[in-house]
Amino acid sequence: MKKKNIIGKIKFIVLLLIALTQLFPLYWLITFSLKSNTEIFGENVIGLPKVWRWDNYITALSSSNLIRYFLNSVFYSVVTVVVAGIISSMAAYAIARMTWKLKNAVYGLFMIGIMIPAQAALLPLFQILDKLGLKGGYLGLIIPYIAGALPMSIMILVGFYRGIPREMEEAAYIDGCGIFKCFIQIIFPMVKPAIATASIFTFLGTWNELMLANTFVDSDQYRTLPVGIMSLAGQYSTEWGLIGAGMVIATLPTIIIYFFLSKQVQESLVVGAVKG
Repeated sequence: MKKKNIIGKIKFIVLLLIALTQLFPLYWLITFSLKSNTEIFGENVIGLPKVWRWDNYITALSSSNLIRYFLNSVFYSVVTVVVAGIISSMAAYAIARMTWKLKNAVYGLFMIGIMIPAQAALLPLFQILDKLGLKGGYLGLIIPYIAGALPMSIMILVGFYRGIPREMEEAAYIDGCGIFKCFIQIIFPMVKPAIATASIFTFLGTWNELMLANTFVDSDQYRTLPVGIMSLAGQYSTEWGLIGAGMVIATLPTIIIYFFLSKQVQESLVVGAVKG
């Protein structure tokens, strides 16, 4: 019993150290956002602020279009998560559960999309969107975001669909369910943890994306939050506390989203481990 208690205490200490290591960047970011340049670049780098500069948040929100950028990022992220979730859930179901000639080739094309870096597609995308007249507007970012989110989401969902026993679908077909009714009422609820996981990856990728937003959008009306935070840097001098405040504002939604979907993500990881 004593040996088990000692091992349990060691595990607790190790996990506590890991948790503190993971939380330290968040602590540093919050304290960073409440300091002046003198403190940030002085001796008080990681300590608590000597003067708590809450006005950094007020200035960041009032002296720039940060609220507009925030709402734009929310719009881009929500639309991308919803549309990519619907398309990927149906496409993955067709690939994993239905029999048709080109399904392996289609699945291979989606997997190639994971391997192609966004930098390689930047110039062709720019030219295509410019010729179609979509560059500089909402669709100029939403379409690439959705297309970029599909490969990873489909890869996650295909693995879950393949782990569902086919007897469930066969029983539903015998009872008179069509393919769409079977998918919506039986299969879709079973893969909610996987959809939650794919949605979190999609949300994080869209929310934090900078390169496409900085390249395809040249108007304040359509800019995203990462681009807005980058614009807080001055030409000759930069108030780093303001940038820190903007980064804290940008980080909060991701923490809230994970807080509400963490249970589904944990379930998906457990189910994936059991299947493996």
